[in-house]
Amino acid sequence: MNVALSPDLQTVTRVTHWTDRLFSFRVTRPKSLRFRSGEFVMIGLAGDNGKPILRAYSIASPAWDEELEFYSIKVPDGPLTSRLQHIEVGQPIILRPKPVGTLVHDALKPGKRLWFLATGTGFAPFASLLREPETWEKYDSVVMMHTCREVGELDYGRRLVEDLRDDPLIGEMIGDKLHYYPTTTREESPFMGRITDNLTSGKVFADLGLEGPLDPALDRAMVCGSLAFNKDVAAVLEGFGLEEGSNSAPADYVIEKAFVGDGV
Repeated sequence: MNVALSPDLQTVTRVTHWTDRLFSFRVTRPKSLRFRSGEFVMIGLAGDNGKPILRAYSIASPAWDEELEFYSIKVPDGPLTSRLQHIEVGQPIILRPKPVGTLVHDALKPGKRLWFLATGTGFAPFASLLREPETWEKYDSVVMMHTCREVGELDYGRRLVEDLRDDPLIGEMIGDKLHYYPTTTREESPFMGRITDNLTSGKVFADLGLEGPLDPALDRAMVCGSLAFNKDVAAVLEGFGLEEGSNSAPADYVIEKAFVGDGV
């Protein structure tokens, strides 16, 4: 990659392969970059023709972190991830420092209980928001629902959640506010089922000992996953009376429509 051709280069500082399909990596952070936890940026690598191959990636690290973290799927024939999955520490990567996105606290009206609803690598923005002090300052309860096909695909999220209470910045703020609900749809695990089914059936409320169902006067939600997942969850949330919000018109729930999931 020709540094002269791309002024937006950062350096890979860590790479962790969680499964044969999932990996995370950290890169240096531009000194001028300011973002809200939950936002995404465009990152990429140079293609064979020298032109950058860029995709939208949610920043998995919180706004206060000195580095930037990303969580990605590996797609063998994906234009970007077929290359990105082989990156190593010290390698340059393109990062366009213009963060945007709807999975931010400003896009929601005040509430009491916040739901993070994710499938697969859609966990990434919530990895940022779970480590954001504002999350724990604003809500009495935070429910992290994460669904994958197999148990191993939950490892990145599980490890992060398990470490939250030991976090020197937010650990004491969490107390009994955090409710973690990891489920699988194929491999057997303690909790099974799709997020939509577990919400509509009331199973998640019963399993976690929470008061249900969802109440638009109290509950707020953020959604990140595949296009089909986002659409299905939106229908469920609206069935409970929640209304979709945005940066310009805050409401009860928000969806990250620009997130690139399977197929990047």
